[in-house]
Order: sequence, then C-alpha cells, then structure tokens
Amino acid sequence: MRKRAFCRLCHGRCSIVVEVVGGKATKVYRDPQPPTPNRGSVCPKALAIPSVLNHPKRITHPLVRVGGRGEGRWKRVSMSEALDLVAKKLQEIREKYGPRSLLICVGYPKALELSFAQRFASVYGTPNVASNGDVCHMPREIAEHLTYGSIAMPDEENPPKLMVVWGCNPHETRSATLRLPQIESFIKRGTRVVVVDPRKTPLASKAEKWVRLKPGSDCWLAIGLLKVIVEEKLYDEKFVEKWVVGFDKLREHLRAFSIEEVEGQTWVPKSEIEEVAKLYATNKPSVILWGNAIDHIPDALQAARAICILRALTGNLDKPGGELVLKRLPIRRPSEFLLLKELPRKQSVGEEYVLAARNAFIPRYAAIRAIIEQKPYPIKAAMVVGTNPLITYQNSKRVYEAFMKLEFLVVFELFMTPTAYIADVVLPVSHALEHDEISPYPAFSGEIIANPKVVDPPGECLPDTQIFCELANRMGLGEYFWSDYRTAIDYILEPAGISFSQLLEMRVLRAERRYWRYLDEGFRTPSGKVEVYSRRLESMGIAPLPTPFPTAEPTEEYPFLLTSYKPLFYVHSSLRNIAELRRMRPEPVVEMHPSPAEKLGLKKGDWVFVETELGSAKLKLMLNEDVDQRIVFADYGWWLEEDPVQYEAHNLNVLIPDEALAETGLGTTRLRGIPCRVSKA
Repeated sequence: MRKRAFCRLCHGRCSIVVEVVGGKATKVYRDPQPPTPNRGSVCPKALAIPSVLNHPKRITHPLVRVGGRGEGRWKRVSMSEALDLVAKKLQEIREKYGPRSLLICVGYPKALELSFAQRFASVYGTPNVASNGDVCHMPREIAEHLTYGSIAMPDEENPPKLMVVWGCNPHETRSATLRLPQIESFIKRGTRVVVVDPRKTPLASKAEKWVRLKPGSDCWLAIGLLKVIVEEKLYDEKFVEKWVVGFDKLREHLRAFSIEEVEGQTWVPKSEIEEVAKLYATNKPSVILWGNAIDHIPDALQAARAICILRALTGNLDKPGGELVLKRLPIRRPSEFLLLKELPRKQSVGEEYVLAARNAFIPRYAAIRAIIEQKPYPIKAAMVVGTNPLITYQNSKRVYEAFMKLEFLVVFELFMTPTAYIADVVLPVSHALEHDEISPYPAFSGEIIANPKVVDPPGECLPDTQIFCELANRMGLGEYFWSDYRTAIDYILEPAGISFSQLLEMRVLRAERRYWRYLDEGFRTPSGKVEVYSRRLESMGIAPLPTPFPTAEPTEEYPFLLTSYKPLFYVHSSLRNIAELRRMRPEPVVEMHPSPAEKLGLKKGDWVFVETELGSAKLKLMLNEDVDQRIVFADYGWWLEEDPVQYEAHNLNVLIPDEALAETGLGTTRLRGIPCRVSKA
C-alpha cells in the first residue's frame, strides 16, 4: 500500500509517497503529483525515513533513571507510571519554588509540539520557554513584520529577472520560500542568479555572481548595497514617495558609512558591492531568498531589516515576479492558542531581550545563565522537547553544567541522545509519520499542511502533543487541554471553516496570493506603509534604522575565522545514527584551503583540533581550494550514537560563545566568524 504524506525533517516539507507493508513503512518515493509544483523532490534524509521509524534502538517505552545522573542506568516503566511520575514532580517543583522555576526547551518546530509546549507553559505559569527563535527564523520574521507588516514570499508563478540567494543553500538545506525544483525551473527560464555566501555552494558554482563575504558580515553588506542604491538614486522613487516612511532618515543614516568601511568589514571589494547593488536594483522584478545564516550573528535583526528595506526601496514588493506580502491565514491566532492574554506571563529570565519576550520565548543563553547563576530567580526543572541542547546550544560545556544542576529533567525523544542520557525521565515519542498533525503552526510561510498518520508508532510512543494533554489532565489543568490532541487541530482550523478531515483532502491551505495588494489595503503596519524608520523599535531602545555591529577579525593567536554549514545528510544533531546516512558522511569534517594547511603541516584526511578561546573539537580535515584562506568551515551537530555520554569530542558548539547583547532584542549571538586556530590532533 502506498500513502501520500509530507516529510517534516526540514522547512521544505516535501511531498512524499510512503510504501507500507505489514504495517511498517518500507520505502519513500518522490510524489509525482505534489500539491504545489515546488514540492516535488526528495533528499537522502527523506529516503532514510523508514530506517528511522524501524530503528532497533528507538526508545519505545519510558525510562526512569535509577543510578546517578549520567551513569546510564535505567528502569523501564509503563507510560502511565511515567506520566504520573512526571506530573507529580512538576507539581512538587511548582509548589516548592513557584511556576517560573520550570524551563521548557523546544527545538525546531516540526508541527504542533512548540504550540502545545507554549500552551502548557502558560497554564503551568512559567514564562521560560527556550526555543531556537533567537538563532532561527525569528530575526527575519520579526524584521518583516516591523518593516512591511507581514511575511513576503517569492512569486511562484512568474520568474524574476534576478534572484539573490543570500545565506541559503537550497541544494543541501530546503527552504520554506522557493524550493530547489522551482529555483531550477526559474533558472532554465532565464532568471539570473547572484549568490551571497562565504562558501561555494552548488548554486554559487552556477551563479552569474558569487559574493564571498566574510562570515558574520551580512548586515554590513546590506548597508553597503543600500548606500549605493540610495545615493545613486536606483530606488523606485514613486513607490518610496507614496509608500515609505523614514526614507530621509535612512538616507542621512547611510552617510555615516563609507563603502571603503563596508569593504573592510565584509572582505567584498568596493567594485563588487557597487556591481551587485546595481544588478539588484536595475533587474526587476528581483527576489532575495534568504537563509538561516542571517540569523546567526548578533546584528541578525538589523541585517534582516536592511534586506527587507532593499526589497521595498527597489519596488519589488507585491509585483509579478517579485515578493508577495501575504495575507494572514484565517486560522486560530497563535496568541489565542497560547493563552497569552488569558494567562499573561510574568517576568522571564530573559526579560531584557524585549523582542523575544514579546514573542513568548527566551534566548537559550538566558535559560542556561539562570540555571547556573540562579538570577533573577532559580530554574530547578526542565522539559526538553524535540531538541538536544548538549549538542545544539552554544557553549556546550556550560549547558552540561547547567543541566547537571537541575533537580528534575524530563526529555521527550526517539533515541538516546547525549541530553537524554543525563535525564531523570525519558518519554518515548512518535515520529512525524506516526500521528496526525498540521504544520507549520504558526503558519509563518503563508500555508499550513495536513500531515496524515501513515503507520502506528511502536511500543508506548505518544505524540508530543498528546503527552502535554496527558500531563495537564493529571495535574488538574485539563480545562485548558483536551483528552485527545486531535480535537485541538479542529480548534485551530475552526476560523477557516474547515476540519482536519477536510484539510487532509485538500492537503494544503494557502494564504491568498495576489499582486498589488497594498494599493487596496496598505501595509499591515501602524502607518499603513513600509516603515524604514521603526518607531516601534525605537520605543524598545533598539536601533530604529539598520545598524551593523562590529565583526570579528583573525588574530595572531587565532588566525582563522570559524563558520559552519549543514551537510545534506543530517538535520541539526539528528540522523547520525542512521546507517545509510552515516555511510555518506561518516565523520565530522572541517574544510580549509590547501595553502594554510600545508604551512601547518596538515594534509587531507588528518584529524585536527579546531580551537577557540572556549575549547577544542576534533574534526577530520578536507581541503578545498574554493575556501578563503582566512576561513575554516566545520560540520555542525555531531555526536556519536556509539558513545552518547561523550557530547564534547566532535561538537562544534563547544567552541561557540553564548553571551548575547540586550540591544539585539532577541538574544542572538555570534555563531559565525569566530576567531580560531587549527592544529594536528
């Protein structure tokens, strides 16, 4: 039997067909008739889904620690016993220390688990939900809402004349905007391509222009492009005059920066900055496909704001072949589902990060700091849902120190990860293809898809969402939850006038896409226009015009800048225990140019230490002549299934600092462009 579904390993959510034999998924195929034309592809990760579902080492029953934390001694209990235990411990923590002493850590949201975790936090009474929002998608999403009031998505029907692919590698990491099949289709139809990336990605190899900027200098480059476009009057004067607020202030602001200064900060020659600015401004319609790399710098919000302003000033919003400002989907508002008005949250441990607080999350750094320092108040317990903080949080040794101090740690997981290994209770969860759900919610990409259950989960595995329902009911909080999580799906869809069963038939519900919407409705900002100068940011003490932060430079002690990339075969810290994927990328890799490697006495295949001020990680050396001689590129997310207690050895985040400046608004930190050195292991 073959069943149609969606892969939810990344934002691409590609349409797939799953072969089911004897109640088990045996093979995954590309869907020959996807619901939207750009969803018709699969990658090695999707093809390996049956190996994940049927893996012999999946956690299928709850585990309770019986030895010391991290000793790896467990007792198997029933799901009912485990849920009773967790509910009891959470109630005890709440009564002893207050509700704010609970931290909920949530990773990349595959479906509804983030929203259920947030709702549980509101009901329990904790404002401390640590998500990946500080370093993934939220800087860009908030920048869009501040600038033109909604998410802008590339027109899928009409090819642009020019496509700028910025900090995005669609061949190896799928995007929620234009997916690879659509990009390739547009290129075949004549779209010109500019790639902005320190690394020579597959698309950079084919691009008309590859801009090799210094890692972490994205905001500076955007400022340079804006300066050229504004000062040479390459902007859309009619649009700016009628639909832009704060243009004169921006023009004055840009005078403070010289192109020579931008050149120094970005390592991009002045002539190239001018060339790219003119290419983008004079080839209309144009689109900018941006990626997660832009979120990985302290000035991420400012970089995203500058790119939003580039789109607006050049008149590329809401036009055929440009970027369409989407109307909100007619579904339950996330703030309503999260009960933010009904049960308002009190001071979080990351309150100084005002934009994060207003969006109901705290930066991960703030959570770890509060556990260790017990300021502004202690955090004593944590629930970890769909994430592996010992590997995916910056400054991993500090994360380990913090989690070992907790009185209670419960982890929802499919496999025994390094974080699960130090838990008190591990709850087994079902895979995305083992329960019904919708995603993404919130619908940041202007669409929501129906994810059908394809096979039954093994053992006592439950959806994350059902676990939250079960815990709430055991803790006397059931009035805010449901006995069956599926009821909540219909609750979310109710304003759209459809049920989950109907959405299953439709497969995808998409926000209305039409051109020139702002002519009738304006922009969804306080002024009704594009807000280049943001009074809302100003009122929060954040720079109202895009303002770059200083970037790091190599030093005599640390002569390289470290950055990272995500190989095609893995998702963050997951899937390295899947044999067919591990064969494709068996070891953690670092890439550098042959010339500095030779000077250091290093050759291809050597194991090397990459070191920063925080520590070192052991990686295997690959040589690449396309790498800038001042940069090294390292694999992110490594741990070994054969040794889950060892979280440090190959973990890039051992090297990455975690302190965040309050003026970022979101707690974003520097994940790219960090001074390092390399030596033979």
